[in-house]
Amino acid sequence: MNGYTKVQLQENKKYLELLSQSFPNITSAVGEVVNLKAILNLPKGTEHFLTDIHGEHEAFNHVMQNASGAIKRKVHQELGNTIAFEDLEELSTLIYYPEQKIDLIKKERSQESLDNWYKLTIYRLVKVCRAAASKYTRSKVRKALPKDFAYIMEELLQEDEHRFNKREYYQEIIESLVKLERAQHFIVEISGVIKRLTIDHLHIIGDIYDRGAGPDEVMDTLMRHHSLDMQWGNHDILWMGAAAGNAACIANAVRIALRYANMDVLENGYGINLLPLASFANRVYSDDPCAKFTPKLSDNHSVSDQEISLMAKMHKAIAIIQFKLEEVLIDNHPDYHMEKRQLLRCIDFENKTVTVEGIVYPLNDTNFPTLDPDSPYTLTEEENLVIDRLIYAFLHSEKLQKHIRFMYAKGSMYKVFNSNLLFHACLLINADGSFKAKEIAGKKYAGKNLMDKFDQMAREAYFGQTDKDNNQTRTDFLWFLWCHEDSPLFGKDKMATFERYFIDDKEPHKERYAPFYLLIDDDDELAKRILVEFGVDPEEGHLINGHIPVKATSGESPIRAKGKQLVIDGGFAKAYQKTTGIAGYTLTYNSYGLILISHDPFESVEKAIADGVDIKSTLMVVEKSTERKRVRDTDTGKALMNQVEDLEMLITAYRKGLIKEKQF
Repeated sequence: MNGYTKVQLQENKKYLELLSQSFPNITSAVGEVVNLKAILNLPKGTEHFLTDIHGEHEAFNHVMQNASGAIKRKVHQELGNTIAFEDLEELSTLIYYPEQKIDLIKKERSQESLDNWYKLTIYRLVKVCRAAASKYTRSKVRKALPKDFAYIMEELLQEDEHRFNKREYYQEIIESLVKLERAQHFIVEISGVIKRLTIDHLHIIGDIYDRGAGPDEVMDTLMRHHSLDMQWGNHDILWMGAAAGNAACIANAVRIALRYANMDVLENGYGINLLPLASFANRVYSDDPCAKFTPKLSDNHSVSDQEISLMAKMHKAIAIIQFKLEEVLIDNHPDYHMEKRQLLRCIDFENKTVTVEGIVYPLNDTNFPTLDPDSPYTLTEEENLVIDRLIYAFLHSEKLQKHIRFMYAKGSMYKVFNSNLLFHACLLINADGSFKAKEIAGKKYAGKNLMDKFDQMAREAYFGQTDKDNNQTRTDFLWFLWCHEDSPLFGKDKMATFERYFIDDKEPHKERYAPFYLLIDDDDELAKRILVEFGVDPEEGHLINGHIPVKATSGESPIRAKGKQLVIDGGFAKAYQKTTGIAGYTLTYNSYGLILISHDPFESVEKAIADGVDIKSTLMVVEKSTERKRVRDTDTGKALMNQVEDLEMLITAYRKGLIKEKQF
């Protein structure tokens, strides 16, 4: 215990008096110190990192259920020497999807056979659960247990089934669960406990939204998770801007949903009424096939030709509205310096060309019934009505607002966690490797200070707007973060949406990466400077991000900067899988080190349940600790050590008579 002087105790007396309310005597304070010091020596809990989910809720849900293979590894480690491989696989699938798997097994077995299966399965699940719980205190495990079975589970987890005096007691608990027809419910609940205890904390490193069909379902799952944080991606910030009522963000979000035929996300997921847009588009583009706007359909989409035609028309209509809104937004923000992106003004309607960065290109589509050549950025009366109704729908979507508030509560521009720096895309870096400065309201920011400022501005854009404020451009900053070359969530020189739609030449489609990406690959010195800037030990820490899909088929590696950077976007989104060759990377960080996992495409939940078809995953040990990491080596451990120090000071104050014991 530290030798505190009377001066130190006197300086902290007010705080110690408050602390004494929770620990009213020496005995209670000593007991807590003993408890905390014991916790510090437990193994570090497992962290799970995912990024760039892009609405692929089925694949995301499966990776969540199997904890990137950690559940299966735990099953094999605990039971691999005692039961057959097929039974290990079946037990793993059962833990992932207990209700569905039990329903299937019930159809295949007689009642007597089923009862025997229940007993054996409960016995095996308890052993796996006991292994998962072994790195936590009884108190933490107790909090993870479901109310209905808390007492029974605690007894089974704490007792050894081989102990002579308790053997019959242990067996009778399992027998009674089966006889009283509670076995199925118990299996479902203990499977949930195993999953919860296997992963201590979840990191989502951006881009939950866009492209896939179920971002709302992903958000529902995350809101049920026991411990997580998020780092915003540019697609998330787009939806945050849409939820804040920013017209340009709304138009982008609707356009992307139509591009990937995901109207259900808007209409059924969030209750956004698209009828005004559909009616407008069907009338204005009635004779236009809108071929360049045909939606990208995944294999599981089942839509008629008529639906495809309508979506293409809606897609073109909202794209034109988006370009108009963005041109006006750029006019309102000369500080953005984005005049080169006002491409509607660069159209030569007579010659059917457009000038992009000084080069003239022919247009592949010249049907612009809503563009006035003299003022191409002005919305027509009908377009204004369409966007006004969409703004109202986004602002009044209860589910969307709930999801976005959760994203603000759990999310941030970056996070430092257990000596790792997590961010979605990049940091603003100059070509010489120095931190790029941005001037905001007359003050310059760079590095960590800039990320902190952007974080504050993103929150103000959503929460700061009031009826009295009347600042219509506050939410525009969220659009800036979506697509500006100086956005650390975007990291490219432009978003070439217009060029991809209207110019066949591929050259203007290119989006050039920010200096961060050009410098970081083989430069661990830059990575270390970044870690130091954010207060992370450069020898121990890593940069962990996503955003740019790693093209595994082309030989790209997710491990960069000589092992100091891990890029874990491998293509969760089906739209990227042809390019990446895989279906995503995930990362786990347990007490033994960092493990990178690459995943093959997920087939289906039905295949997983019926045939035990798991995602095929490949493990790569990125970094192995020479000594097992303990709680004391984590951020939580540092906080606990501070609590120990405070309590030891309180004990000294009691013993020196500076503070009186409150109870005996």
